[in-house]
Amino acid sequence: MKNHIAVAKARHSRLSQVDFDHLPFGRVFSDHLFVADYHDGKWERARIEPFDRFEIHPASMVLHYGQAIFEGMKASKSEDGRPLLFRPDMHAQRFNASAQRMCMPDVPESLFLDALHTLIGIDADWIPTQEESALYIRPFMFANDEFIGVKPSEHYRFMIFTSPVGPYYAKPVRLRVETQYVRATPGGTGEAKAAGNYAGSMLPAKLAQQAGFDQVMWLDGHEFKYIQEVGTMNIFFVIDGKVVTPVCDGAILKGITRDSILHLLRDNGYQVEERRLSIDEVVEAYDAGVLQEVFGAGTAAVVSHVSEIAYKDRLLHLPAIEDRKVGEWAKMEINGLRSGRLEDPYGWVTPVKIPVAESV
Repeated sequence: MKNHIAVAKARHSRLSQVDFDHLPFGRVFSDHLFVADYHDGKWERARIEPFDRFEIHPASMVLHYGQAIFEGMKASKSEDGRPLLFRPDMHAQRFNASAQRMCMPDVPESLFLDALHTLIGIDADWIPTQEESALYIRPFMFANDEFIGVKPSEHYRFMIFTSPVGPYYAKPVRLRVETQYVRATPGGTGEAKAAGNYAGSMLPAKLAQQAGFDQVMWLDGHEFKYIQEVGTMNIFFVIDGKVVTPVCDGAILKGITRDSILHLLRDNGYQVEERRLSIDEVVEAYDAGVLQEVFGAGTAAVVSHVSEIAYKDRLLHLPAIEDRKVGEWAKMEINGLRSGRLEDPYGWVTPVKIPVAESV
């Protein structure tokens, strides 16, 4: 441990109240959280506290100007009960890339990782062991100046809490291609996990759901032609045996699950293309009978199969899940690595270092 983290443990655990066989996503929270505050150019008072509400000033700048970022990660357990993290260093690096884009201070990677290990070590019993369940981890940072004025804050709070979760999507999803609203453009904040990106996506997602779909497929903001993401995930297409995913162009989040799947596919002999991909090309592939799979990829769902895509007056019906090879294979590989069932040649899986932390 490179960083001193004070620990105040909860007097009573809520663990016995949790039904781990029926976990809703994002509504059950573990016993503790991590907190650190940024003042005078440095992070201080790193600490673990019992999970609870906290006070915030009405003029806190995050409430008015949206300086807020977050990450999404998961912890799992090996078959012999060891808590495991999946690519935590890459999450730390992406968190800081988001911070830089939003004019916020970096969190030293050692502090980010020490906070994860300490928190997960303390709440390791909250990690579900049911298939496709995990302990979801939410690191986030927000501006905390008590000031009304458009400028970068001088004070920030960095926090991490955890939540045991079940599967994000219980079944394949139906998508509507969005031809009016835009998620992001190059030069914007699309590459950052900024809170405002998600706020701006809610109206088109709600309209799609009212029309009977689960999520939207985002197109570029210039021509409404080139595919970006799907909902809050990266997207993959299998076209005539080739796996194609949109290239990250500054508007697309550099997903860690996306990166992991690309490594796995290439190392196992799949033809993979990262390039601009138009919705017209997808429709043409469908009409030619060579659109074999479409799936989203992200931390929450790992892989989420797409069953239908609505574009203008067309409804594309994708092949049955049992006829798909690539997406299901990728999902099994990621889950196998995360659980320790598969050998990890990449060094992606990190056992949680449970430190002897000083209590306060």
